[in-house]
Amino acid sequence: MRRRSVFAHAIHLPHDAWRRLARAEAAVAHCPTSNLFIGSGLYDLRAADAARVRTGLGTDVGGGDSFSLLRTLNEAYKVQQLQRHTVSPERMLYLATLGGARALDLEASIGNFRPGKEADLVVLDDAATPLLARRSAMARTRSAASTGDRAGGWQERLFALMMLGDERAVAETRIMGRAVASPADG
Repeated sequence: MRRRSVFAHAIHLPHDAWRRLARAEAAVAHCPTSNLFIGSGLYDLRAADAARVRTGLGTDVGGGDSFSLLRTLNEAYKVQQLQRHTVSPERMLYLATLGGARALDLEASIGNFRPGKEADLVVLDDAATPLLARRSAMARTRSAASTGDRAGGWQERLFALMMLGDERAVAETRIMGRAVASPADG
């Protein structure tokens, strides 16, 4: 166990194991779709955070049923809710992006939009389906009414994408920053 060791799931750890993971600078890939699908347990993000164990999100179709990070974000949020731990949309997005890069010890080259970093990403449409469009419009309206910011409500729109988004929300795919596909391409 050392830096760059990434352990999947980590749902049945004794309390001292969190400290050992942290001391070794190891990380965990939280795989909620797998854990929920096979009923194996719930990841304790609070314990990981308290011990300062790096956590990223993982998709595990060996035991789970989806490669979708939107679906994984959705399930990860619910796993925490089941443990009476509400996690913000920003924190959830972090786990899927820079948190994952840090878990893999790759934050120097991926994980956010800093200059010089590699960028494989999807462009999401928060109005891709009627329900998602309605929820996003409500977020914009509430934000504009309370702050005067017409583009506001981004946290609530992000939450809506996490809860209601699926492959239809993917407007474009970019590899190394270049557009390679969009749903219109078929």
